[in-house]
Formats: sequence, C-alpha cells, structure tokens
Amino acid sequence: MRSTGSAVKAVVRYRRPGPECWDAVVTAACDDTRHSWDAAKAVAQAGSAVSVHADRIAKALDQRPGRGDELASALAGVGDLRALPALRRLAKDGHFPTYRTHVRVLAALPAAELLPTMQAVLRQDPPKYHASISVLELLARWGPASAAALPEVLPYLEGPYAYDALRVLGRIGPAAAVAADRLADFATGRAPRARRHHPRLAAWAHWRATGDPTLALDVCGAAVGSGSASHGLPFLADLGPLAAAHAETVRGLMASPGAWTRVAAAHAYWRITADVEPAVPVLLAEVDPQWTGLPALPTPEAVRHLGEIGAPAAASAPMLRRILAAEERLSHPYESVRILIDEAYVRTLAEALARIGASADDPAAAPEPAPEPSPEARRGVPGRWLRPRGARTR
Repeated sequence: MRSTGSAVKAVVRYRRPGPECWDAVVTAACDDTRHSWDAAKAVAQAGSAVSVHADRIAKALDQRPGRGDELASALAGVGDLRALPALRRLAKDGHFPTYRTHVRVLAALPAAELLPTMQAVLRQDPPKYHASISVLELLARWGPASAAALPEVLPYLEGPYAYDALRVLGRIGPAAAVAADRLADFATGRAPRARRHHPRLAAWAHWRATGDPTLALDVCGAAVGSGSASHGLPFLADLGPLAAAHAETVRGLMASPGAWTRVAAAHAYWRITADVEPAVPVLLAEVDPQWTGLPALPTPEAVRHLGEIGAPAAASAPMLRRILAAEERLSHPYESVRILIDEAYVRTLAEALARIGASADDPAAAPEPAPEPSPEARRGVPGRWLRPRGARTR
C-alpha cells in the first residue's frame, strides 16, 4: 500500500481489502496525522474488520477524547465493553452518535450493558431530536431486551417521535401491554397526536403487546384494501395465517406498479398462505445485480425474503452468489456510511444463501396452513375500539 490515503480509499471502496490496509487506517485514526479524520470515519464503520486492533483503539480512545465518537463506535462495532465509558461521556455531553445507520454498530454491544446509557439519552430535557431517534431505533432492534426502558419510551408518544416510539413498543412485545389503551387510541385515530401514518403501526404494536390480533387485522386489512397497500402489507405478513381473510387482496397486489408494494405483497402472501409458487418469481425479479445501494429500490428486502422462503427459492442462489462475490462495495452511499450499508447488504446476501442451502438439506418448518376465514370477517375499525376505554372488554 503506497500511502495512508490510498489505504482509506481501499477499505471504503472494496469488500475484501488486505489486512495491511486496515492496519494503515487504524494507525492513521489513532495517531494525529493528516489522514486521521477520513481514517476515523472508516474505522467507525469497520466492525469485526478491526477486531485485532481493539487494544490499540481503546488506548487511543483514552488518550484522544476529541476523536471519541469514531473510536468508541469502532470498539462498539466489535462488541468491546471498553467503548461504554466513552459512550456514557458522549451521552452526558450531548454528543451521542446521531445517525440511524450507525445504530447497527452500537447493536453489537450487549443490550444490558448499554441500556442505562440509552435511558439517560431519552431522559434529556429537552430531548435532542437526532440522538433520541437513534436511541429509539436501537431499542427497537433490541426488542424485548429494551423492556426496562418503557418508562422512558412512553413519553415519546406525545411528540414528533411517536412513530419511532410505537415501533419500539411493538418490538418489546408483551411487556408493553401496559400501553395497550394508548396503542389502541393511536390505531383508531383517537390519540391527540395520531397522524395518518400511525394507525397501522400502532395496531400491529397492539397485537404484539396484547396477543389480540383483532385490531391489527381490521386496521391493516382495511389499509391494504383501500389502496394504501404498502403501508399495511408488512404487518399482515407478520400476522401470517391469521390474515387469511386478506390473502386474495394481497395476491392481487403482487401485480402492483410499485416495486416496494410487489415485494411486500409477495412476502405477505407467502407468510399468510405458505404458497411460494407465485411469490418467488416476484421477489426474484426485484433482485437487481447492478443495484448500487439506492434506497428507493427494494433489492435488499427481496433478497431477505427469498432467504426466509429457503429451499423453494433455490433459483435465486446463483445470482445471489454472483452479487456476493463482487469486489467493490455499493457505490451510491456516502463514504461516511458506505462500509456500513455495504456490510449490511453482504450479511443479507450471505444469510439468504445459508438459509436457502440449509433448508434444501433440512427443510425448515413452513408457515402454518392458513385457517379458514371467519364467517364474520370485518372491514374497518371494529366498534368496540371506538367506545370508551372502560367498555373495550369483551
């Protein structure tokens, strides 16, 4: 490698740079050189690629607090607990990492160790918008492990963070049942802060928290039947066979002019019916080998869903292998997130191929057959959810 500058370019551009490249980049990030800024931005995204340099990064983090956010992210990305003091300090000083994409790095740390710091960020008064959004994203990723943060999450339903807070509550699951009435209010539009994009997510969260699918089926099913399909399909997919009454509507949406809707419909139809035959061609058609990372296209979602289907999606395996073998990273993302976004795509491809191959040898359990639709299939919001809270019991 001729220079530190070319080493930084190599790790940002290529998926499999030589270890000497990362060695040069870590040296520049830890030392006060003219390339240290760009190198630190790369190291912050590196994850396991810099695990052999963890001791060196930890030492530099102690000596150079001015570069604390990038070096702390680098340690967090390898799951090193020595990142925690720096993250606590950053949170206290109001400089907690604020990019949603970098949440993937922090998620490598044990939730139990990092959760108190996340709670402290949420308790800031007034809240810092980007930091709070990032923390809520992380809590949603942790799911049930975030249950201890419920007291900090619930107040965020009352402001511009409501959508992210609803998502956290749904991911937490049964422990969030204490918020069931508030979730129902958002799902039915009764909550003062409810907006048009809240009902479907809130209804899904209500089901996840309470185990009662009635509200989710009505709200998300009505959305799919009304034309706002892509906003209800992922939730019907999660409901699976419980959403059997909506299967034919979902199948029709696989011919939608919108790529995101086609992908979501194919996935939902498979989850609801266990019928892979119409779903796989739709998903495969959206796997673009030339995808550059443009977020407007659903290529990673299509790959992930093919992996979930497993062996019946074997026709996609040769293409997925070719994409995974590419030398260069995705070209569209900015350099400050290019490694992170590309590595996420690489993991999606590798996991999909592993599941397709594994299920060919030992088929995974398919979704349960769809139950017969209820003779009292409902459309719209059921009346009992519009009555006063005290009257909502059966």
